[in-house]
Amino acid sequence: MPELCLKKVWWWEDDLRAVLGIDAAWTAAQPSGVALAVEERGGWRLRAAASSYSTFCALAETTAGPGLAGGPSDALEAANTLVGSPVDLVAVDMPLSRSPIVARRASDDAVSRAYGHRWAGTHTPSAIRPGPVSDKLRASFELKGYELRTSGPVVSGLVEVYPHPALIEFASAERRLPYKFGNRRSYWPDETPKVRALNIQRQMSAIAALMENELSGVAAAMPELDFERASGREWKAYEDMLDAVVCAAVGICVLEGRAVPFGDDQSAIWIPKPGSAKTGVVRTIAGV
Repeated sequence: MPELCLKKVWWWEDDLRAVLGIDAAWTAAQPSGVALAVEERGGWRLRAAASSYSTFCALAETTAGPGLAGGPSDALEAANTLVGSPVDLVAVDMPLSRSPIVARRASDDAVSRAYGHRWAGTHTPSAIRPGPVSDKLRASFELKGYELRTSGPVVSGLVEVYPHPALIEFASAERRLPYKFGNRRSYWPDETPKVRALNIQRQMSAIAALMENELSGVAAAMPELDFERASGREWKAYEDMLDAVVCAAVGICVLEGRAVPFGDDQSAIWIPKPGSAKTGVVRTIAGV
């Protein structure tokens, strides 16, 4: 699969805090988007982002051990290298729990009650998917001192986030934003393939601009994507990278007390508080 990353990695002095956002794939065979946000004297900035663990690690020129290349632990080490000190918080878009995940959790039901009518309910996890992928990810971060946080205030650790309801709050939108390339036909069933692709590109650009208000450098850093020629894999790589940026933005909200947990003491999905985003309204493509 084509892999995307920032064209340049910025190095800045006087970093304060750092958040690693991960759009984690539910299966081991699929890539996971990664984004690193750092706090500077003037606010938060996107330091690095990529559409897979391995590409992100390459940004820091890290060398992973045998059998571990491209894993979440390697991405954390790469982030620490880029920051020059340990990352404060890891925000992951994947079901996480202190107890085995075998079906829907209290957090899934809580988010679906609050956002299901806005087309942003959660998918149902199981012991198979993400199952061991989730268990391994959580365990790997806990071994490095990042414990799962299900209540606040939060100053460090690991949190679960979910981009769809987060974007609703960031954009003050009525419902889920239409930016998933795989769903383009259902968004605009009466449009031509070219128009659907153009609409997705415009929506992704609008989201990148929206994220610019939460952490600077996003709009300029996202790679160029030719909507007429890009393959489905290229669209998915771009989407994973953008979702990772959203995860990092939610992590910032968690650290700043601008997010609330939905769930219980075993699992919680953190979502920005209504009206707490540093953003304005994103323009939704007409007809959705």
